Parts: sequence; structure tokens; C-alpha cells
Amino acid sequence: MASIIIVAPVMNEGSGLPQFVSEVTAVLDALGPRHRASLLLVDDGSTDDSWKAICTASARDPRVSGLRLSRNFGHQAALTCGYELADADAVVTIDSDLQDPPSAIVEMVRLWERGAAVVLGVRRNRVVDSWPKRWSAALYYRVLRLVGEGAPAEQSGDFRLLDRRVVRELNSLPERHRYIRGLVGWLGFTPAVVEFDRQSRRSGVTKYPLGRMMRLAVDGLVSLSFVPLRVAYILACASAVPFLLYLVYNVVLHVAFGVQMVPGWSSLILAITAFGAANLLVLGILGEYVGRIYSEVKRRPVFVIAESCGQRSPQAIRHDDEHARESL
Repeated sequence: MASIIIVAPVMNEGSGLPQFVSEVTAVLDALGPRHRASLLLVDDGSTDDSWKAICTASARDPRVSGLRLSRNFGHQAALTCGYELADADAVVTIDSDLQDPPSAIVEMVRLWERGAAVVLGVRRNRVVDSWPKRWSAALYYRVLRLVGEGAPAEQSGDFRLLDRRVVRELNSLPERHRYIRGLVGWLGFTPAVVEFDRQSRRSGVTKYPLGRMMRLAVDGLVSLSFVPLRVAYILACASAVPFLLYLVYNVVLHVAFGVQMVPGWSSLILAITAFGAANLLVLGILGEYVGRIYSEVKRRPVFVIAESCGQRSPQAIRHDDEHARESL
């Protein structure tokens, strides 16, 4: 009998968590005859009663357990915590807001039983999202596929199933700034796909406002591609071309027609502005990469566990006194 752990990050989802746990435990029941399935809820520094709801759920059902991080480390850190501590033959990750349907996990497991090492949940449509979000997401994934290594499938998120060997390889990757959907693509395992219709949020508010979405997008682009660093060459050439043409134009007028060109302030200011903007942009890009290098070399833990609840095995919960991040 294979073991399956469903990992769900939780951030201020107290009002909707009982419904989520109810739907996931129905999936656990469906998987029960063939697999030993359980649910691990990772509280990413919630400030509402999410942790209380997690402990209540774990007291009622021994298949449910929880980990509470010492503060809000971020969605990707909470997923990393789940992947590192989930000791199972397969690990499923899903958000706890019920926009991704837990019922699709049964089909994911079926594809895994047939040999798929990676099964991605892919949104059939995003009608519940605003059109700017749909448009920007589509554009971002196209850019990432064009310039990045192992870009994630379009319309996929963090709803996925990974086989034990893929989880092992994922945990071996050393970076602290983790864009997990990109890292899974970089590993190179051919994914199977389960399509689903994205649902409206049942309760609470999104934990990815514009600022966090932009931060996640930058994480993905910087972690998967060196192309932004090469923007310097493109900008240098693009900025130089019009001024070289302007120089040729002046030379032709002077040599061929004897016209004496009076230097103008407008062209000078235009040149300074263009090259100054290009330099600032390139410095910003370099600063982003240097900042990531600085963060990586400090080798701080991706997450810190404050407490746990439920009947998880001691082998699965490695206290951070043992510096679980050293495995990265």
C-alpha cells in the first residue's frame, strides 16, 4: 500500500478551512482502499484562527496533521516545508482556498499509478480571474517559455502531484529563493496533465495581491533565465543606433552640402536621457541578481517550524534544531 501526503499551505484561511478539510478528507476516503493517504496543513504565519482550526481538524481525524511556521515566510517556503517533511511515495500540493478542486486529486493519483512521475493540475479556464490578471499571466508564461529553462506549463500553478523520486531531486536543489513550479519544470520529468475549471474563492481574500504577484514573477524570471542580464547589450545597441544615424546625417550634410550644423541642446539632452535610463535599468537588473547572490550565500533557512499537531511520524518531522535546510 503506497503512501500519499496532500500538502496545503494555509495563510489566514480560518473561515474556509473546515470546508477545505471536509472536501480533502472525502478524497482521503476515496483513496483509502488502495493507499495510505493523509493531509498536512502548513500554517504560514496566519494571524487569524487558522492554527486553531488546524489543531481541531487534526484532533478529529488522525489523518490530518499540521505544522505552524514561526512567521510568514511566504507561499513557496510553506510548500518547501511540506516537500521536505512529507515522507511519502507521492506528494500532492494544493492551495487551501478551494479554487483548485480537491476532487481532481483522485485523477492525479490514477495517472501516477500508471507511471507518471509528475502530474500537473492545469486550469481549463480562468473566467473567475479579472481580464488584466488573465492577460498578464498569459504574457508572462509566454515570455518565461521564450527565455527561461524549464518554464512551467501555461495555466498551471502549484496544484500538482510529484513522485517520491522527483521530490527527492527537488529537495536537493540548493536555492533559497524558490520558484517551485519553475524548478519542477527544470527537473525535466515529462508531466501528465489533469484539467479542471478554476473556482471562485469560497471565503477570505487573495494572498497574492499585485505586489506579491510581481515578486513571484521576478523570482521565476531571475531563477530560470540569464536573459535579463543580456538586456544591457540590447539596450546599448538600441540606444546607440539613433545617435549614430544622427552623426552620419550631420557628416553627410557637412561634406556633401557644406552645411555647418549648430550643436543643439535637444539632441544632447535626448542622448543623456536615453543612455542614463538604459544605465539605470541595467543597474537595477544587476542589483536584482546580486541581491539574490547575497541572500543565497547567507544560507539562512527557508522556514522555521514553531510547533506541530497531529499524529505525524517522528521521521517526518525534523525539528529545525537539526537544521533541516542543510539538506538543500
